[in-house]
Amino acid sequence: MGKITGFMEYSREGYPERAIEERLHDYKEIYKEFPVDRLQKQAARCMDCGVPFCNQGCPLGNLIPEWNDLIYKNRWRESIDRLHATNNFPEFTGLLCPAPCEGACVLGINEKPVTIKYIEFNIIDHAFKEGWIVPEPPKTLTGKKVAVIGSGPAGLACAQQLARVGHEVVVFERDDRIGGLLRYGIPDFKMVKERIDKRMEQMSAEGVVFKTNAAVGKNVSFDQLQKDFDAIALCQGATQARDLQVPGRELKGVYLAMEYLTQQNKTIAGDKIENQLSAKNKKVVILGGGDTGADCLGTAIRQGASAIHQLELLSRPPEERNVNNPWPQWPFIFRTSPAHHEAEEKYRHDIRDYSILTKKLSGENGVLKKLHAVKLEWVKSPEGALQPKEIPGSEFEIEADLVLLAMGFVGPEKKGLLEQAQIKLDARGNIQIDENYMTSVPKVFAAGDSHRGASLIVWAIAEGRKCARGIDQFLMGETELD
Repeated sequence: MGKITGFMEYSREGYPERAIEERLHDYKEIYKEFPVDRLQKQAARCMDCGVPFCNQGCPLGNLIPEWNDLIYKNRWRESIDRLHATNNFPEFTGLLCPAPCEGACVLGINEKPVTIKYIEFNIIDHAFKEGWIVPEPPKTLTGKKVAVIGSGPAGLACAQQLARVGHEVVVFERDDRIGGLLRYGIPDFKMVKERIDKRMEQMSAEGVVFKTNAAVGKNVSFDQLQKDFDAIALCQGATQARDLQVPGRELKGVYLAMEYLTQQNKTIAGDKIENQLSAKNKKVVILGGGDTGADCLGTAIRQGASAIHQLELLSRPPEERNVNNPWPQWPFIFRTSPAHHEAEEKYRHDIRDYSILTKKLSGENGVLKKLHAVKLEWVKSPEGALQPKEIPGSEFEIEADLVLLAMGFVGPEKKGLLEQAQIKLDARGNIQIDENYMTSVPKVFAAGDSHRGASLIVWAIAEGRKCARGIDQFLMGETELD
């Protein structure tokens, strides 16, 4: 433990951000460099608890107290080794993970938790700058071939782990670039795509082969993959979006969030999108209050939306933990993202509204003009479950030129790959697996959102690693992978 009294001497400090008036004119990452001396003070707040609940709260089991101590002692080279021991891509989690580790931090019981996420990101960022991130090719090859379907965080983690123990790995991605939702679902102001490219370079040098525009179940035969490969990993994600089933859904001006976000990311990458969806000078309504909704918000602001409303079906979360949500559980509390701070400064009010049910959409000549909604109250059923109840007389309408549906995902897409492979699904419509991550089809495995349902990036990486371990055990009869 670097500084025994650190948690009593130093207060939590958030990650420094570029000024809002500056960052709204570009799509660069919003964060500024964290000075080393201030970062070390944040690391000093770690109490090196006898039972590191942060480690238990992290799906990857990150060795958080260890690398916090190393940063406080200015031992950066050792810290990246401890970080990479459990996490293939800390630059992804350090920017995009909601940090369940911080929700489980012991200091968080009566103080603000340690800034674990930002320390993690600075370790990997420093390591890249110092040239410490280099390929780690296997010493020997096994002669076994593995196909990984999907190049999101689960697929990339699975592929890298398998390549490093000597298997020949080919990643199949249906889009034109590698990265899955990391590439096309996450705006550049949250993570620039050069970070994915750097990892691709490393993984290519380690032997991983990437194939884009390769949609297994469409232009790539699943049956042929079964013949050509010794094992297959399904890491295609849970990309089936939850749609809005109301009158007027067919109107021009109503789109799924991923369609909207993908086009903007492709534009930033240099592609020309004909008739690109844009919020410029439009009245925008975003349905959904999660991360995807916030991504749409930040994008719409930068595109120049004239007005924005963000509507959430559920009630507004509390400011503090409820008694039925005790530490070290993930705290279900009210949060404000950087995009919401941007909206407050630009539009001079909080653009969010809670407990709202959309009833219908209306327009003229097939073009969206208004959203019609009603306010809800959430009441307990006789069984104790919360149920929505419309408030009489609370109906209202909002003028809208663009409605973006960011209401989450309902599981992996069923048509194509899963139908062809005849993979057994669980009761929730996700891929069913056994304790070794194998599906109902021999030598076919699954990991990440495709079997968990839409979840966190840190879970995707953790599952990719576990899936790789199951595949290695299956192919070799033993494994040294974690």
